[in-house]
Amino acid sequence: MDQAIQLLPGVTLRCFPDHRFKHGCLSVQLVRPMCRAEAAMNALLPAVLLRGSRKHPDLRAITLGLDDLYGASVSALVRRVGDYQTTGLYCSFMEDRFAMAGDQILAPMVDFVRELLLEPDLEQGCLRADYVDSEKKNLIATIESQLNDKRAYAMEQMIKRMCSADSFGIPRLGEKEDVAAITAHTLSAHYRRILGESPINLCYVGSAPADTVAALLKPVFSDIDRNYVNLPTQTSLCSQPGGSHTEVMEVNQGKLCMGFVTPVTIRDSGFVAMQLLNAVFGGGMTSKLFMQVRERHSLCYAIGSGYHGSKGIVTVSAGIDSAMFETVRQQILAQLEACRNGDITDEELVAAKQSLRSSLQATHDSPGAMENYYATGTLSGLGMTPDEYADAVEQTTAEQVAQAAGQLQLHTVYFLKGVAE
Repeated sequence: MDQAIQLLPGVTLRCFPDHRFKHGCLSVQLVRPMCRAEAAMNALLPAVLLRGSRKHPDLRAITLGLDDLYGASVSALVRRVGDYQTTGLYCSFMEDRFAMAGDQILAPMVDFVRELLLEPDLEQGCLRADYVDSEKKNLIATIESQLNDKRAYAMEQMIKRMCSADSFGIPRLGEKEDVAAITAHTLSAHYRRILGESPINLCYVGSAPADTVAALLKPVFSDIDRNYVNLPTQTSLCSQPGGSHTEVMEVNQGKLCMGFVTPVTIRDSGFVAMQLLNAVFGGGMTSKLFMQVRERHSLCYAIGSGYHGSKGIVTVSAGIDSAMFETVRQQILAQLEACRNGDITDEELVAAKQSLRSSLQATHDSPGAMENYYATGTLSGLGMTPDEYADAVEQTTAEQVAQAAGQLQLHTVYFLKGVAE
């Protein structure tokens, strides 16, 4: 179980003791309310910070510094968790007990992260313009590359329309026109502001005692002039139905996306039943959508569903022949109706439970998986360990899954259609 330690007002450390691994990990997340005005800057900032610090002013110097720490790694960390966006750093490093006699890794690793986060290489008091411009190009290229994955593109477009009045509709990396508008001056001002006012979540997975980790990390943030602002509470999606939208593009395969809303979020008692419903409905190769729509009726090339528990959204994505749009749409709704009516076989329920349990067991497979589960779970409101979650899955009945299905309502349909179709 984790140990939550309040290092300073607005600075929280969560430690997850584990002695199974040769490597530990540490994440530093500045948590922001998701908004378009700063989403792109939050996505850009950690990449710029990783370009150079005062003592390690370029990538080569940073690489050599990490090599001296037994090949440790540091990467940018940008997440969207419901109404929140995080920006920060994630590092992985060898445990002290595996280092050569007399060597330490955790303490110098913490100092290295402090340097990257708080002592960037400045130019006339601002982040270096050449680093900012270079990373802007990289971020814009990443955003544009998402167009190449038509299934991901279609889902993003559906989410944007579904959540047009909600922050969940803002892409995790921001919009490319917002990235293009960033300057070294505006990013520097934003960096200083969010460093002072953001809640800071620290997550450590490893074998070091929690009090040791706390003693190393507390001085990192003690000298920052901070006046942190509390985050708004997470909310479910409350908006009018988004209707049906069609976009025409040169694609060989149509992409049908459907968005459903539910009042059940990760913060509600019915969350596990809703997660299990998603698994039965379309969450894997034993689901109704896969077995019925794809395998039995051969109506699509690929199909699946996902549950965004932080917002109360269930999405369905299918690759289809464009001429089959209405037939597939009706079949998807028919499979949901079957779930509502309790038409859930023992085999479907057992397979769904096994799938969820396997996913939860995988969170124990690496420090990074544990960090991701707990760091995102803390922000979204999940109050269960993976083992407690798995136990709740096992205890959930088919009747509860059917009740969860009854709480889903179709909200938005988006169809990416081929030009010639």
